[in-house]
Amino acid sequence: MSPTRIGLVVPSSNTTVETEMPAILGRHASAQFSFHSSRMRMARVSPEQLAAMNAQRERTILELGDARPDVILYACLVALMVMGPGEHQRVEGLIAEQLATGGSEAKVRSSAGALVEGVRALGASRVALVTPYMRPLAEKVVEYIEAEGIEVVDWRALEVEDNFEVGCIPGNRVMEAARSLDRSNADALIISACVQMPSFDLIEGAEQEFGIPVLSAATAGAYSILRATGLPIDIPGAGSLLRVDAPLATATS
Repeated sequence: MSPTRIGLVVPSSNTTVETEMPAILGRHASAQFSFHSSRMRMARVSPEQLAAMNAQRERTILELGDARPDVILYACLVALMVMGPGEHQRVEGLIAEQLATGGSEAKVRSSAGALVEGVRALGASRVALVTPYMRPLAEKVVEYIEAEGIEVVDWRALEVEDNFEVGCIPGNRVMEAARSLDRSNADALIISACVQMPSFDLIEGAEQEFGIPVLSAATAGAYSILRATGLPIDIPGAGSLLRVDAPLATATS
């Protein structure tokens, strides 16, 4: 069986998504994957650098198209959410048009859209979340999610601007932030609203501790990739969203 080819568009300073995504999808019982990245220059998570990074999108898609991927994930959540509500739909559409011009039928997903998709797949309408961003950017993320009809009941911003350092945030700091949240009215916890902040190893333990579904930008991205490629959703040890009994999983074929 040929591997499903995954194209990843990532910030140049990202060190996590290319580790966590293969770790997550590598647990799939019946599919194999290969991962192919193109990078956009970005060092600090600021509005100016995010805008400059987004301007590199067409080059990265052109590069990835040469690898003939089955699906492409635009793997920088805040870069799209900072641009305002609905941006993931606009950008996914533009990428799909660019790919089609080159003769590619690759599916297109984004971390921003995948997070919304993942929350909805869990049947959640109220979430608590942890972000690594500076507070003004974190507020943009909250506004974006709420514009999708999902209430953010509480949130924390760890305020790390250096994107490389975001990838070094220790798990105990993420869990400390999660424990400080008012989760009493939350249907789910987004433990990392960023593919660069490591969290995969925390998800199962957090679900057991908090008693609600826990997802991250990375697990939501994996879910969206599986949905896009029509593969069964059966990833052990990755939280409720990626279990075979997760909502909508039986609709995937």
